[in-house]
Amino acid sequence: MMLPHFVSTKKTGDEAERLAERFLIKRGLALVARNYRCRHGEIDLIMYHGETLVFVEVRLRKPLRGHADFGGALASITSSKQAKIITTAQHYLAGLKHLPPCRFDVLLLNGLNLTGVEWLASAFEA
Repeated sequence: MMLPHFVSTKKTGDEAERLAERFLIKRGLALVARNYRCRHGEIDLIMYHGETLVFVEVRLRKPLRGHADFGGALASITSSKQAKIITTAQHYLAGLKHLPPCRFDVLLLNGLNLTGVEWLASAFEA
C-alpha cells in the first residue's frame, strides 16, 4: 500500500517548508502565503523581503549512500519546473492591485535541520 509512503513524504516536505520559513523569517523576510496553488503549479512560500515579493522554492534532498545525490537539490529545479513556478507567480501577481519588485529564491536543505542550508536569492529570473 502506497499511502504510508505518501503521507510520510508529504509530512517530511511540510516540515522542510516550515523549517525554511523559520530560517527566512530569522533573516528578515515576512510570510505572505504558504503553498500557493493554482492550475499551473504551486509555490512553497511567498514572502516579502523589504519591498520585494519573493517566491521561494524549498528543496530537501537526502544524500544517497555512495552517490553524489544526482546533482543535488538545485539540479532538481529544471527549466520546466522554473517555468511552472514563474507561471504560478504570474497568476498570483494578477490578483494584486500594485506590482512590487519580485524575485525567485531557492532554499536548499540537506535534511530536516539548519546545517548545510543554502539560500540562493535570485536563483533564476522570469
